[in-house]
Amino acid sequence: MGIVNTDAWLKRDFENPVKICSKFADLFENDHPKKIYEYLLEFGMYRPGRACKKSYLKLVERKVWTKVGGLFNKYRNLWKGPDVPVFIFPINEENRGLMKETGGKAGVSFKDKIFLFLSSAGDIKEIEALFVHEYHHVCRMHKIKKPLDEYTLLDSLIMEGLAEQAVNHYCGKKYIGNWCHLYSEKELIRYWDRYISDNLDLSRNHKKHDMLLFGTGPYPRLLGYAIGYYLISEFKKDANFSIKRSLVMPAKRFLRAVK
Repeated sequence: MGIVNTDAWLKRDFENPVKICSKFADLFENDHPKKIYEYLLEFGMYRPGRACKKSYLKLVERKVWTKVGGLFNKYRNLWKGPDVPVFIFPINEENRGLMKETGGKAGVSFKDKIFLFLSSAGDIKEIEALFVHEYHHVCRMHKIKKPLDEYTLLDSLIMEGLAEQAVNHYCGKKYIGNWCHLYSEKELIRYWDRYISDNLDLSRNHKKHDMLLFGTGPYPRLLGYAIGYYLISEFKKDANFSIKRSLVMPAKRFLRAVK
């Protein structure tokens, strides 16, 4: 599949994102397109408006679909990854909180598809960093062959940590997420002991899973992402670390860094 021609869909139906979502409803078990759109809005998909229309036109002008296609081929070959559809849409630039939090780029990945939400402001290296992070998720989900309903908080921590280590490796430290340096090592160790260590087996379907991963409610912001990156950073100090080999390593292997 690779890069889907969402640029053509946007040209015809920019003002009707629900209609656009109907084109891939089969990838969401034929759920209602409006529900799919509302779900994707939570991750940054655009709302029709002047700013987002301008951003879309700029993305077309910059040939972003072609460039992301090149990234897809590069990393699919490098990681021997699956051929999944990649959907590119403008990010919701009118959501100032979202833009501040994400730096104008966001995404969400599943075992069988990827969505990228982009602004016209970012350079191609920033887009590559986002793609590396999301496609790394897809590759790991395929390679470890663990049913998604059996994923735990530990699996999520390691998945996020490994993905951002891949960004660091292929794109450079400049492009890693801000959560990678939100907290000091002393703070991370304290948070690990206080919030994380007793909840590693928490199912991904448990409400508390996402609260810990994203750092909502009473928990520090982006807690799970920050802990995940720290775990892999510590593991790398005492191991012959390889991005490709780590794709298939069980999550528990990475815990030796904190034991």
